Amino acid sequence: MQLPDTLDLKAAGPLRGMLMDARGAALSIDASGVQRLGGLCLQVLLSAEATWATDGHPFVISAASSAFAEGARRMGAHALAPDLIIQE
Repeated sequence: MQLPDTLDLKAAGPLRGMLMDARGAALSIDASGVQRLGGLCLQVLLSAEATWATDGHPFVISAASSAFAEGARRMGAHALAPDLIIQE
């Protein structure tokens, strides 16, 4: 699944829908094009990660842009993709 470049308030509903459509199987998310990560979309992604874990399926965010990694770090979401976090 490819994430859009802007993950803001308007993107949260569509993101949730895309994730719900993918539920029930392993999921790999490409975050390479993300230029802005907002708090609500981060919450949607964290919730999805927990849902996939409960369902027993892999949930991986790969190829994260620096904007995605830095946004996740600034909002304290190290657990979402610890290998993608930029060191200061």
